[in-house]
Amino acid sequence: MKNLFYSCFIALFFTTFLAAQTPPIAQLKLEPVTPHSLTTLGLTTNSVSPGLPVFGNQTYVYLSANNVGSTDPIIASTFTLLSKPAGSNAVLEDVGSLGWKALKADIKGAYQIQLDITTAGGTSQATLTVYAGDYMGVGTVDGVTGAFPSCMSCHDNSGWPEFQDIFNRWSTSGHATIFRNQIDVDSALSHYSTSCMKCHTTGYDHNIVASNNGFDDVAASLGWVYPGYTNPGMWNTIKTSYPGLVKFAVIGCENCHGAGNNHPGSQAGAQFLTNSTYTAGACAQCHDEPWRHNIYSMYENSGHSEAVWSNSFAQGATSQNNSLANCIRCHDAKGYINFTKGLTTNTTGMTVASHLSITCATCHDPHGNSNFASLRQSPAESDTLANGMQITLGGTGKLCMDCHKNRTDNNKTVLTSVSNPYWGPHHSVQTDILYGQNAAQFSSTPYLTNSHIYAVTDACVTCHMVATPDTGNVNRDKVGGHSWNLHNPENGFDYTAACVTCHGPKNSFNDFKALNDFDGNGAVESIPDEVKGLLTSISILLPPTGQDSVSWTMIRDLNDLTVKKAYWNYRLISNDGSNGMHNSKFTLDVLQKTKIALGGVVDVEDLISSNVPSEYKLSNNYPNPFNPSTIIRFSLPFDSKVKIVIYNINGELVKVLADGEFAAGEHETQFNTNSVNGLASGIYLYSITAISNNGNANFMQTKKMVLLK
Repeated sequence: MKNLFYSCFIALFFTTFLAAQTPPIAQLKLEPVTPHSLTTLGLTTNSVSPGLPVFGNQTYVYLSANNVGSTDPIIASTFTLLSKPAGSNAVLEDVGSLGWKALKADIKGAYQIQLDITTAGGTSQATLTVYAGDYMGVGTVDGVTGAFPSCMSCHDNSGWPEFQDIFNRWSTSGHATIFRNQIDVDSALSHYSTSCMKCHTTGYDHNIVASNNGFDDVAASLGWVYPGYTNPGMWNTIKTSYPGLVKFAVIGCENCHGAGNNHPGSQAGAQFLTNSTYTAGACAQCHDEPWRHNIYSMYENSGHSEAVWSNSFAQGATSQNNSLANCIRCHDAKGYINFTKGLTTNTTGMTVASHLSITCATCHDPHGNSNFASLRQSPAESDTLANGMQITLGGTGKLCMDCHKNRTDNNKTVLTSVSNPYWGPHHSVQTDILYGQNAAQFSSTPYLTNSHIYAVTDACVTCHMVATPDTGNVNRDKVGGHSWNLHNPENGFDYTAACVTCHGPKNSFNDFKALNDFDGNGAVESIPDEVKGLLTSISILLPPTGQDSVSWTMIRDLNDLTVKKAYWNYRLISNDGSNGMHNSKFTLDVLQKTKIALGGVVDVEDLISSNVPSEYKLSNNYPNPFNPSTIIRFSLPFDSKVKIVIYNINGELVKVLADGEFAAGEHETQFNTNSVNGLASGIYLYSITAISNNGNANFMQTKKMVLLK
């Protein structure tokens, strides 16, 4: 009886425990496998995969088990191959140490896989169908028509006019032209080989040998053999003597959408659908082969590669019309692409299973366009901060600014109740800080700001995408480039390579010393340490007063405007994440004035705003002579409207370096001749016009500088 009671108790306990857990939701995920990860994951299949449900026959797809219903780990998982084409001998194979399964197609057609998982919250099941097929080529290439069933034999003006623009842009892109350009190079200047062709053509065997009508298969059937060297005129020979090969001699539709010969609906039993892809795996199948092809290695070390999901992203059919309140426009690849096209994303019922991280195609259009690196084109309305200020500078970095800015205007938000832990500035407010904008003010005097936005031509890109260190360096691919990181937390390394052009040798961000003891701890430290000290001081002054912590509920209950402004500024500077490096003058000025507003003591001698020049001044540029860049410094005794312009010796306009409002103080801007085409050595003029905001003063001066190439 005692044992029976005990057994019943245990059963009741576990039943109650399981009932309290969140039920799992099984997801069968297709995993991309790159040339590099074949090695790092210890896979012996020797087959690269873009991670698409549509793939080349006689190649592999890789599958993993996931629970997207909760954070509970999977206790047990079972994969079952439910169906496959008649005559197929394909099986699900165990690969590597990650618990993945691999499927190698041996016959064209559909393969259906089932996944069953068990977690502490229960069981769940999911199915996925993948499609194997042969390649059919893109169609018309460089004037050579590709017959049906190639892609453009259907997707042309007559049947699918919306694809014509895509095709026109793609046809002049690097994806379309790299093979023909490479084989036409003089052999003495080229190292081109067949190993390059697996990424520069359609369907070429990518490590694993496969017969699926790819470039290599078609070349063999037509009798074209690469001679082992390149030669001008080789492309024309292929066009003339082997025209059937031309439509495969590109990085075409099927490289990113999957092998599609069963796709055309006119073919009997066509179950095969090509799938548009926004995943990074499609790019990684070629852009992840270090040491040369290391873009994906950098990307994997970035925050962009991590999918940040919240249930709040499911905001409905209109998704708030792409306003700054629309989460999905910046947190999902498809969401941002739609945003650049003026489209909203219907997120009704959206879950983490359909969510995509910020991938290659988010920022770059794989079909090509006229922008540098085929960057996406931001819509006009994105060029405005939440407080209404228009973004006019930043070059290619303006694309980053579409998302790396605050969602709301401080002037409106501080008047509202602190209703939740996320009240106030959003994460990643770097554009606001760079521009010196959107901090809550305690007086009518604007905050100081430095001239980084004028001096750094491409803003975010110039600094965060500086070339990653060379091979052999432990920080390679972890900082710079497509990692966008300037700090490696693994070893504390700061990557200051982009800083040295203007600031001279710097080994870390702590080498940027502050002018004064701004945080009042008795020592003049680095700018980052002074900023951290001020943030700690403000944290202690905010509720609960006296503790280095902040309680949003206490701030809500207090409902004091000054405290809410201070809380806004504290979150604004904290969420920037640069500890003052994006705009030190603005950051230090905001924090000091916020500390004063909360009753904190700041030595007036240390107030950054007290270091105001007594007169207008335009300094000599440095260095002079220069090549390719030089720094121009100027001083303002009053808040002023400032314009700085470069002219050639004939008085013709070369470049406007600055045109906007500047606070009283010392400023600098950079003239980089790389941003202007065709400048020759010689004498140039730089001129400043400054008009004080109080109307009491104005200033004009012109000086000479020498460009020496």
